Amino acid sequence: MHSARDRIEYEPWLEELETVADRLELTSEARSCAADLFLTDVPDADRSKRAVLAASLYAGSLVAGDGRTQGAVADAADVSRLSIQSRWKELLESAGLEPPRW
Repeated sequence: MHSARDRIEYEPWLEELETVADRLELTSEARSCAADLFLTDVPDADRSKRAVLAASLYAGSLVAGDGRTQGAVADAADVSRLSIQSRWKELLESAGLEPPRW
């Protein structure tokens, strides 16, 4: 669980997460999971935040059963697919979840 302080501090990024989620037409469960994943591991460097935001959306959509492709999320978030690919499993693990083993 994240504090209200975290949500306030990262409000602009959470608004961006919602904007990208709108583009992807994600369910509210996927959005909520993505926001929790993002807040679990927000990087210090602003330049890394967009990639973590995109990876959070991808992983959150998988957890919620509303999966999107890495490519679709990357396009919607304006990041490279590699940015998502290199971060999403780590995000799930930091949140105490086990990534799928396809």
